[in-house]
Amino acid sequence: MTKRRHPDDLFAIRKTKAIPFAFVLDELAGIDPWTRPMFGCTAVYVGERIVFILRDKKDGDDGVWVATTKEHHASLRSELPNLRSITMFGVGETGWQMLPVDAEDFEETVLLACALVRAGDPRIGKVPRPKRRAGRKARDDAGGRAPRSRRE
Repeated sequence: MTKRRHPDDLFAIRKTKAIPFAFVLDELAGIDPWTRPMFGCTAVYVGERIVFILRDKKDGDDGVWVATTKEHHASLRSELPNLRSITMFGVGETGWQMLPVDAEDFEETVLLACALVRAGDPRIGKVPRPKRRAGRKARDDAGGRAPRSRRE
C-alpha cells in the first residue's frame, strides 16, 4: 500500500545535512565555490574542477580530501606535512590524498590548502570525467546500434 503525502508536505522545507568543515567554503568564497553531495560527503568545486571532499563520518578517513595526482604528492607534502593517502581505498598511495581531522594542526593546514586553491595552484583540483549515458554500454555491446528488445 502506498502512503499518500499530505498536500502541505509538497511545500515543506527539506532539512539539509550540515556541511562538515564549512569554514572551507568561507575561505574559498572569493572564487565562487559550489558543492555537490558525493558518497555521503560534500564535494567542493571551483569552476569545473573538484578540489576537495569534506568528510565527517566518524572513522579514520574523516577530514578534507584533496583532489590531486601522484606526481604532486611530494611537493604538496612539503607544504602540507599531514597529507596522507586515504585508507579506505586500500594499501598504497592513492591519487586522492587527505588532511585528517585528528591532526593537531588540521584547521591551519586546511586553511593553507585553501590558500593554494585560491592562488590557482595546479597541483590541487581535477576536472571530473563526463558521466556516461545510461544506454551507452548496451549500444556498445550491440555493435553501436541499440539492442533489440525481447519482443522483436
